[in-house]
Amino acid sequence: MSADTRPVWWPTAGTLRGGLLGGIATASGMALTATSGWLIVRAAERPVILTLLTAIVMVRAFGMARPVFRYWERLVSHDAALRLLADRRTRAYEGLIPLTPARLGRRRRADVLTGVVDDLTDAVDAQVRVTVPVLSTAVAGGIVIALAMALSMPVGLVMLALGCVVVLVSALAAALESRSLPELLAARAEVTRVSELVSSQSGELRAVGGWATAMTWLDRAHDTLARSTRRISAGRSLAASLYLVAVGAAVAVTAVIARDLDVATPVKALLVLTPVAVSDAVTPLVDAMRALARARGSERRVDALLGLSPAVVDRTTETAADTAADTDVTVAARPGATAYGRGGIELRDVTASWTGGRTDLAPTDLVVEPGTSVAVTGANGSGKSTLLAVLARHLDPTSGTYHLGGTDALDLPLAQARSQVAVVDDETHVLATSLRNNLVLARPDATDDAVDDALAAAGLTDLRNSLPDGLDTTLGAGGRGLSGGERARLGIARAHLSDRPLLLLDEPVAHLDPPTARAVVEDLTSLTGRTGADGGTRTVIMVTHRDDGADLFDRVVEVRRRPSATMTPTAVTQPGDRTHETGRPPRPGR
Repeated sequence: MSADTRPVWWPTAGTLRGGLLGGIATASGMALTATSGWLIVRAAERPVILTLLTAIVMVRAFGMARPVFRYWERLVSHDAALRLLADRRTRAYEGLIPLTPARLGRRRRADVLTGVVDDLTDAVDAQVRVTVPVLSTAVAGGIVIALAMALSMPVGLVMLALGCVVVLVSALAAALESRSLPELLAARAEVTRVSELVSSQSGELRAVGGWATAMTWLDRAHDTLARSTRRISAGRSLAASLYLVAVGAAVAVTAVIARDLDVATPVKALLVLTPVAVSDAVTPLVDAMRALARARGSERRVDALLGLSPAVVDRTTETAADTAADTDVTVAARPGATAYGRGGIELRDVTASWTGGRTDLAPTDLVVEPGTSVAVTGANGSGKSTLLAVLARHLDPTSGTYHLGGTDALDLPLAQARSQVAVVDDETHVLATSLRNNLVLARPDATDDAVDDALAAAGLTDLRNSLPDGLDTTLGAGGRGLSGGERARLGIARAHLSDRPLLLLDEPVAHLDPPTARAVVEDLTSLTGRTGADGGTRTVIMVTHRDDGADLFDRVVEVRRRPSATMTPTAVTQPGDRTHETGRPPRPGR
């Protein structure tokens, strides 16, 4: 069985050792209870004290062994689980990279990452919360059954029957939890969704008289959650009570059997207390089955996400892609290409789809010369962001040709194609680290002079001068906060520092007031035509739904959608009518 097909609870070498150590700790606790019972009864007979010394030493030994072995088990099992978690996270992140962003749906990437991290944690927790307790109970139960059979075969059979009942109750608990948990999670998600809606849109809801209706939605969601909680709690209570009933029945049967056994009274007490001691071992199984159901659900969600087919296919071999990522390859322009050089693009009859079920970008032509700036506008759903995703090599076109720098972008190694593109979206992420680290993320070998030049190009010189520690000032959580305009400029500075010839921006000023938006666009368009380290010129393409600063671009391209016979949104496709362009003559020297 390969590591990828093993169940979430399948023990690793570390958790197997932890389970064995836990079994010794559990057996020590059970032996402590049984031996203590023997010692108390035997002491009541007032024997010579020397005859009790062995039992006294055993009680002390078991009392010390239980915490020692339990601590040892925690060290071993948690170390193994953390190693497994690190490996699983690494493989999950590697699997997420090809899916970003086209296969992540409408959720924010941060939400996707948080969900994957939580699900992986729950899945790996099964090693500690399921595998180790189950192994510990099995090891301790085997020891107890063997010793009980050695002392009395009938009592040993009772303990064996108790073990079988525990297995059946555990299976029932896991089934009840697995059946009820999805409903509970869905109810919680619905409460969260409706609560966010009501809290974020309270003013609008009151304005249109929909507050009472919204509160009804919230009450209904809470009622569903309450029912789901009661149902899953009832299942857990049933399993816990069945464990206790089974132990109680075993104690009663053992007491009846022990009464007629031809053994000393202290031994009878030891045998009767043995099922009682077992209760300490089976009690954790309720939580173990709960963790098992949660881990299985988490594993299914992770597998469903990572099992998606990537939206971008690298046609080259992995070796060629790795080599190209580390080598600056000069790509020859194809004969007859309109857009030559790094930063130039040419689309011919390109279509694209996010899901494959509908066309999100209808056949589109677009030619952009290196060193020019283009603003892409259009109605919501017309395909602006889809167009940008195709240009950034985040989404493969379903048809047509896309030439980047004069060669077919789909024939380039994926790493090489993306190395020519810098992308800035509408929510620039600010890392909780220094201003310098926030920027050199785009180019780790950048000098402080290059960082300052990028800040100046993005209009952040005043910000840099106002910071108490300059480039070493911490930003983000726990540090200096940034306004919306500063965050947008930070994204532009980061893209500028990357020194990539093609700069793509998706609504970078969507959340800014008009004056700030125009100021940001002025700094952005000033980057157009700059000469990079490789001698190429900077090309800027910005998607926007606003007119602020549109006149600053060399061209404004409007992507239109046209209903087909099935009313599927499409873009303008006919030659001469593919885009609606306005603008001004190119700047001198372009």
